[in-house]
Amino acid sequence: MNSPRTFHVKSFGCQMNVYDGERMGELMTAQGMTATDDASSADLVVLNTCHIREKATDRVYSDIGRLRKDARALGREPMIAVAGCVAQAEGAEIVRRAKVDVVVGPQAYHNLPALVAQAAAGTPALDTDMPIASKFGALPARRRVGPSAFLTVQEGCDKFCTYCVVPYTRGAEVSRPFAAIVEEARALVDAGAREITLLGQNVNGWRDADGRGLELLIAALDALPGLARIRYMTSHPNDMTQGLIDAHRDIEKLMPFLHLPVQAGSDRVLKAMNRAHTADGYLRLLDKVRASRPDIALSGDFIVGFPGETEAEFSETLKLVEAVGYAQAFSFKYSPRPGTPAADMAGAVPAEVMDERLQRLQAAINRDQAAFNAATLGRRCSVLIDRKGKLAGQMLGKSPWLQSVHLITDAAVGDLVEVDIVRADPNSLAGQERVRVAA
Repeated sequence: MNSPRTFHVKSFGCQMNVYDGERMGELMTAQGMTATDDASSADLVVLNTCHIREKATDRVYSDIGRLRKDARALGREPMIAVAGCVAQAEGAEIVRRAKVDVVVGPQAYHNLPALVAQAAAGTPALDTDMPIASKFGALPARRRVGPSAFLTVQEGCDKFCTYCVVPYTRGAEVSRPFAAIVEEARALVDAGAREITLLGQNVNGWRDADGRGLELLIAALDALPGLARIRYMTSHPNDMTQGLIDAHRDIEKLMPFLHLPVQAGSDRVLKAMNRAHTADGYLRLLDKVRASRPDIALSGDFIVGFPGETEAEFSETLKLVEAVGYAQAFSFKYSPRPGTPAADMAGAVPAEVMDERLQRLQAAINRDQAAFNAATLGRRCSVLIDRKGKLAGQMLGKSPWLQSVHLITDAAVGDLVEVDIVRADPNSLAGQERVRVAA
């Protein structure tokens, strides 16, 4: 097989997979390869997989088959690499079953160029090691990025929620060094980023060797010239310190948005999930957050139909949603993951019951999102322009509360524009430009 000259990376799942996909693309570019948006015409296709949902493995095999079919219709036979969490979980089985060329886990993708070279020489390549040495030092410098960029600061999780595969596919919690993060953040700003979102499976569990927490890292990034906005996700309630809460009050660049998953409103279900917090404790924590930053937009994650969940327990989730008033939230039906404790629990909730509960939960979330957007009407805020709209002269961007805002403007991608919110729809806002904010 010839060495690939073009590549395509397709990432599934969370923001950290998006970040990993970007970094793998930069690795390939540093090797002299050229990115293409057309997977069927690429010499190398990297499927950067997610293992959170049920049947994730089956979807990978389906994607591989579809990819090969499309490529062969063009007379091509691309090199296929499977990366990410499914690669970590399945390992050599993917090589055996799907005859792919490369399998690489999320902690080893810095070795991708060497693995691709091995595959080009005729030997399938596999690397699912979880080395103690950080992969980040082996990654190339960031070059050109969009106005909003992701930056991984922490990986892995030690919480061992009973439904979750992350501790098994991403490993134990590891925090990147303070100086390395600040250096990469500076490089992102130099490459065009005006907003940085700090990422981690448990991002607010970040600690450096000196015991500094996430709020001090955010304070350091706040001092970077050219950086206008800072966000972070995903957090765990038990690591939401008072210092981090105060940072939302004290650091202007830290946006008024907090994604803090709770998963359920029933204490019995939370205990079965091994979440190590109660519904009341979660609500009291949010009271502290709102006391520090009254205008904060709150986001969360929910699982319906966890084994044994009763209708009364699901009603407690609806009560919690009503009490919080989320600006947005993500909700899913419980999906058993092989190897997790919950997969062996009794009391499976019928699929039709999960479907009905999910519809009720999403209706409540949509109601509250629409109400939050409506409350924004008449406000003046900054919008970071990140792409063109569909209409002539229309641009789209994000408000400080992570709402999509569209407006007619001659501002360019990357500009910060001060706008008046003149219309509030359930899923987006319309703004009228007032002032262009200098870089």
